[in-house]
Amino acid sequence: KEQKGEQNKLLTGGDSLMAYETEDQETQYCFPDINSSCVKGKNSSHGYIVIYLFVSLLSAWTVFLNLLVIISISHFKKLHTPTNMIILSLAVNDLLIGLFMPVEAIRLTETCWYFGDTFCGLHLLFVSLLLAASLSNLVLIAVDRYVAVCHPLLYPQKITMTKTLMSICLNWVCLSAYIIALLTNYGYFDTSLKTDVCYGECLFMSSFSLVMTDLFMSFIFPCFLIITLYLRIFYVVHQQVKVINSLMKVGKCVMEGSVKRKSESKAALTLGIIVSVYLLCWIPYFICSLTVNSSATINSLLFAVYANSGLNPLVYALFYPWFKKTAKLILTLKIFHSASSLINIFTEH
Repeated sequence: KEQKGEQNKLLTGGDSLMAYETEDQETQYCFPDINSSCVKGKNSSHGYIVIYLFVSLLSAWTVFLNLLVIISISHFKKLHTPTNMIILSLAVNDLLIGLFMPVEAIRLTETCWYFGDTFCGLHLLFVSLLLAASLSNLVLIAVDRYVAVCHPLLYPQKITMTKTLMSICLNWVCLSAYIIALLTNYGYFDTSLKTDVCYGECLFMSSFSLVMTDLFMSFIFPCFLIITLYLRIFYVVHQQVKVINSLMKVGKCVMEGSVKRKSESKAALTLGIIVSVYLLCWIPYFICSLTVNSSATINSLLFAVYANSGLNPLVYALFYPWFKKTAKLILTLKIFHSASSLINIFTEH
């Protein structure tokens, strides 16, 4: 009897252990009360902590540095130039990407989307717009540098503040229309076509034709245009340096001209580095999105794309002395002094 009792206890304990394991492994849903709810995935808590800590720091870094750029160009009158207006547009774009990073981290990390279909659609629309606007701003910068270096005598007439501001506004309007038209044409906003999507999921419903169309219009063509312009810029710069070196002993006028050419060349080189950093962040993502099926790999590379928005101000800090000076004036609150906007930040003292 004692042996039978011990066997019964073992069986009872084993049954309860099996029941516990079955209950623990029971499928969990994002919205248990809804039949079409998505299944809630299980991720390690350590992974969550690392991802959210990284994204939080990256978001704060991106917002802070781009805010310094925005305040610098907006506040100091000496920085009100056509080129800096485009840099300002790029900084505003990067700032907005920094603000969207935490929401994007939730979308990519969590297996459930708790903010509704409307906010999901708006979020994906704005993210698509901001990512496309980054490259379009770089196209405007490339055109500005091309005219400044290759046609310096025409630059004051061709590139004015009014024309630049109109180009920036037109750029944002055309991009918005393009993104909305592209997504609408492929039925992105037609909920009746999303038969395979469960409730509580927020994903880009991209077909192959949508990916290829957007890849060409939003990446390949603008990159081809930028690279072509910069190759022409650096060729002209090389020719100008050769001419200036041969005429260096002619007189002061040539010296002044050489200083201006060097200034324009340095600006072109700095903005060329920004374009190179952008391409280094984007190309791996596009290659993997077309060839790799691993969502974890693609999501990781997508965060590298977002990190590009925090790298641009670093390039300004390394190559633009004015950014270091304005950042110091902003952080020490000297911009609140009277007539601080009129400070000549290009002087040594």
